[in-house]
Amino acid sequence: MPKRNLLWPGIHNTEETCGIAQAALVLGDWWNVPALREIARGHIRLEALAAEIGLARKVLSKRPGRLAAQAVLGRSLNQRRPARYKYALTEVGTALLPLLVARLDWGDR
Repeated sequence: MPKRNLLWPGIHNTEETCGIAQAALVLGDWWNVPALREIARGHIRLEALAAEIGLARKVLSKRPGRLAAQAVLGRSLNQRRPARYKYALTEVGTALLPLLVARLDWGDR
């Protein structure tokens, strides 16, 4: 029986070596795509992301942490009390931008 991935419970470890499966982990979550789009546009705090996307902060809150765990986003402390973070695309995240543009182009057609 294949081992389960602890970070992404629905994904088998055997899929970790497949590039398409890896891209689907990041871009397959409905709210990851608009979050990445807005971070690329400069909305780097969770409150700003939620406002731009029109999504409750609670619903959005787990996505940046997961994307940081995948090395797509970098996270740094923006405020100590309460703890608030700001996010930025890493080199891995920046490499996803052509995929987002391709999705935009496809969607526009």
